[in-house]
Amino acid sequence: MNNRIMYYPLTATPFKRNSFYTELFPCKELQSYIRCYWGTENPLIQIENDDTPELVIPDTCVDIIYHIDYTNHTVTGGFCGVNDCSFHTHSSGTMGHMVSTFAIRFYAWSAYAFADDSLQSTMNGYFDVGSRFEWLDKIIRPKLLKLRTLQEKASFTEQVLLKKLPNVRENAVINDTIQNILIQKGSLDIAKLAKESFVSTRQLERLFHEYVGITPKKLSNLIRYQFLWRDILCEPDFDVLSMVHKFGYTDQSHLLREFKRYHSMDIHKARITAFKDVGNIQDVFV
Repeated sequence: MNNRIMYYPLTATPFKRNSFYTELFPCKELQSYIRCYWGTENPLIQIENDDTPELVIPDTCVDIIYHIDYTNHTVTGGFCGVNDCSFHTHSSGTMGHMVSTFAIRFYAWSAYAFADDSLQSTMNGYFDVGSRFEWLDKIIRPKLLKLRTLQEKASFTEQVLLKKLPNVRENAVINDTIQNILIQKGSLDIAKLAKESFVSTRQLERLFHEYVGITPKKLSNLIRYQFLWRDILCEPDFDVLSMVHKFGYTDQSHLLREFKRYHSMDIHKARITAFKDVGNIQDVFV
């Protein structure tokens, strides 16, 4: 995957940064594979609170997530496959314990490069890390209790991944198709995508099930939704009708219906949710 993918999917609250959730960008060599590392900056005492559940929207990524309990000296880990629907998540941890979270957020189409096995049947699923990334889990998990800060965990993980990089799995058809999907912002149909990659639609779907865990059509729709979501947040003069034409939706109703299906709320409410923790939003995006 030599070409850097200029695509940065967003969460439901992309401006939220605090001691509980921080993102770190990967090094240049890994930017086409990893969206970010994320987690708690430093270990925290888990306190009982009445915070509302966190909305997780389809971000076209997959995550390896570790929860570290320094009080019990335990590390639990899970692999979250690509999602095609929104859901809510709650804070985890035992009240009064010293805890932290560390996660690696891969692009859905690049995780296979570092995986031990196929990502088939992982959509909307949560699995033990070792079920797909046993080699990585065996190296990272034992170190997480000793590495205290998010930066330390990310730096260690990055060195492990960089060492593996020359020997990762690559599939030219997957890589080429993803590039075409991103260039066209998810607006190409599957027949055209297959033709561009010189394979049949059936073969393309089989490869996507194997390497990504989702059909190319569904992934294209999610990428289009993510491009739309960025414009909703970035464009000061956002206009639904112009977005219909820009992203190839059938009409305004199609756009609004698909956005709500993926985001679980309409555009107005989604914007309010995204900006609720933001004062000055200038220069938020880079």
